[in-house]
Amino acid sequence: MTTIKLQENKKIYFASDFHLGYPDHETSLIRERKLVKWLNSIQNDAQTVFLVGDIFDFWFEYKNVVPKGFVRLLGKLAEMSDSGIEIVIFSGNHDIWMFDYFTKEMNIKVFRDFQDYVVEAKGKSTSFYVVHGDGLGPGDYGYKFLKKVFESKLSIWAFGWIHPQVGITLATWWSGSRKDEERIKRELQFRGDGEWLWSYAKEQEALKHRDFYVFGHRHLLLDLPVSENSRYINLGQWAYDDENSNHYAVFDGENLVVEKFE
Repeated sequence: MTTIKLQENKKIYFASDFHLGYPDHETSLIRERKLVKWLNSIQNDAQTVFLVGDIFDFWFEYKNVVPKGFVRLLGKLAEMSDSGIEIVIFSGNHDIWMFDYFTKEMNIKVFRDFQDYVVEAKGKSTSFYVVHGDGLGPGDYGYKFLKKVFESKLSIWAFGWIHPQVGITLATWWSGSRKDEERIKRELQFRGDGEWLWSYAKEQEALKHRDFYVFGHRHLLLDLPVSENSRYINLGQWAYDDENSNHYAVFDGENLVVEKFE
């Protein structure tokens, strides 16, 4: 468990699922510039910024190569980190192969599994459970198997031997091919009690109390009760232009609210 002592007049921010690179360079560049504007807008009062997965639509760190592009976002994150703002990244299913580049180059922590945080501010402590969310909750056994394969050392080693021109091109094509209009519509349907990450949050709450469960992955903007004094927050996404897009959560030491960046 990590403790964050929130300074006076400072805030903690959460956002996820930017999917930079999708569906093409021009569209992604517009989204990237919007993200940099958002980061500019929060820079003065941000103490910690959590980016909760799928920042990129595909990412693989070869030993001496990283994917081309995204220089505006990377430069902004480096600037914020150098200025003393803590940046924390949770890798998602699209950027599962993030290793040590962000840590070495920008002093940004990168996690794959969930992390527990306690924020101390204004005389009280508030607990957070933060993770991207892919492969959690009931069902989806096919993806859970693939996740184990993708995360295996053998798969990482094997992909690392594919020339970047081939490997990145193939992976980008495969990722984009899974975003047809009908699939997106199905993904963006609220499933009530069948919302698997909501169910997962309830399971975790039964084991240990947290005030907030903050997830990405689902692409829906959700704020649902987990218990009488616990909430499940899904951060939506920035990849598609709909009612779930361009949102973020902000915690000021007392309240966690979801806001839209216009």
